[in-house]
Amino acid sequence: MPTFHLTPAVAEAFPDTLIALVTATGLRGREPWPHTATALEELEQRLSDGTWRPADETDPRIEAWHTAYRSFGTNPRRIRPSVDALGRRLAKKGTLPRINPAVDSYNAVSVRHGLPAGAFDLSRVAGDVAIRYADGTESFTPLGEPDTVEHPKAGEIIYADATGVLTRHWNHRDAHRTRVTEDSTHVAFVLETLRAPRDGGLLKAAAEELQGLLAPHAARTAVHHLGPAGPEATA
Repeated sequence: MPTFHLTPAVAEAFPDTLIALVTATGLRGREPWPHTATALEELEQRLSDGTWRPADETDPRIEAWHTAYRSFGTNPRRIRPSVDALGRRLAKKGTLPRINPAVDSYNAVSVRHGLPAGAFDLSRVAGDVAIRYADGTESFTPLGEPDTVEHPKAGEIIYADATGVLTRHWNHRDAHRTRVTEDSTHVAFVLETLRAPRDGGLLKAAAEELQGLLAPHAARTAVHHLGPAGPEATA
């Protein structure tokens, strides 16, 4: 069971960080997930009828991530936080991608609440996971590009295990190695905010919503939180 660590340097630089770690064991990704299908369809319908739009870069939830990206040398309009990119895609196309039920679940929750989300197949994670600054020596293979190897710049915030980088630019893109598929059975999902005093309640509600979508299709689910006051949680 890996432990997720928010390192002191990142906690000090972003003292209002709060991360929800939603874990699912015994996940059954090949059966129908009707509640997830409905969640996606409802978002698309609300966008179509004009009663809702995804958060964009003018929203304080997204703006905070743009500011964070700039602080570690990433241009957030070229390399966007995941929730920003997903919301822009939805606004343009009118639909969200259908990948597999677990991924579709966190995508729906992410864009509904304006919070970055990601997930890791824990059977492919090596050792513990640290949310830390890169030192420039790490390797990363992007999701969907198994033959590509990148090296984050020193000072970029990453999720990393003992083998390599699991996300680049904090939450821009996940790694191919730990991607979640229909056959993933032990998965850790993350939801994140940099504004816990204002959006901590929103984050906790989003985590509960995601847990509710996962629970009918898992043997066990749980929710943990990481922040400067409690920087570790075991998946």
